[in-house]
Amino acid sequence: MPPDTSDPPNKTVIVTGGARGLGRAMTLALLRSGVRVAVAELPASAAEMRELRELAGKESLESRLLPIECDVTHWPDCLGAVKKAADHFGAVHGLVNNAGLGMQHIGNVLVGKRKHFFEVDADAWRAAIDVNLNGPFMMAKAVAPRLIDQGWGRIVNIVTSFFTMMMDGFSPYGPSKAALEAATVIWSKDLAGTGVTVNALLPGGPANTRMIPQSEVADRSTLVQPEVMMAPIVWLMSARSGGITGRRIIAKEWDAQRLAHEPPEKVGTPAGW
Repeated sequence: MPPDTSDPPNKTVIVTGGARGLGRAMTLALLRSGVRVAVAELPASAAEMRELRELAGKESLESRLLPIECDVTHWPDCLGAVKKAADHFGAVHGLVNNAGLGMQHIGNVLVGKRKHFFEVDADAWRAAIDVNLNGPFMMAKAVAPRLIDQGWGRIVNIVTSFFTMMMDGFSPYGPSKAALEAATVIWSKDLAGTGVTVNALLPGGPANTRMIPQSEVADRSTLVQPEVMMAPIVWLMSARSGGITGRRIIAKEWDAQRLAHEPPEKVGTPAGW
């Protein structure tokens, strides 16, 4: 199938974990670009969701924002989130698998001694795999048939740097994100020729989100800011990225000016190893 040349009307994207951090930045960027966004969040994030709605309202974007309560580890919630987004906006065209569990609840993240894998609680391991890998799978499984039927779709999985995937003391976060990147490659192959692309996007370093505790990094300016995700997610969810699939894109290295002069096939590198 040739690359898409135009965006679908009333383009709608689901962003999981979109009320804060990287997810909030991507949600706002998509709203500002004219996209309708359904934000799938846990009920526990109600305060952050209110903040997001207020931010959208200040820019007269709230009509394009749909909050949906969703636990991505529950299959009925995933099905329900896709249906609610489609029923409300008329269709769904993209999915950003952003919701994730970091290492901040397990022990030290960047500063101090981290736990060895055999010291990590078994339930903590299961929870991270469930949110970081099973959740994206179930959301993608729920939305893929709709995307295939309409012949146009975008799935973006938020992953992490190779260094983080294999860093000492970074189980289970590292392995869960490595598995998600492998899934990105497989899903892109499974969806080849359907008009649906699957790509991986990552900040490019420790990001200024709650996954890095304030107690460990007081000067947040030294971290990668969530805003670096804005330009690449808008591009990835647009017709401009048509035919580009199975790629790994580092947001911190995004260069829109270079992209304008080079073929999109050169964006990022092949996902996986």
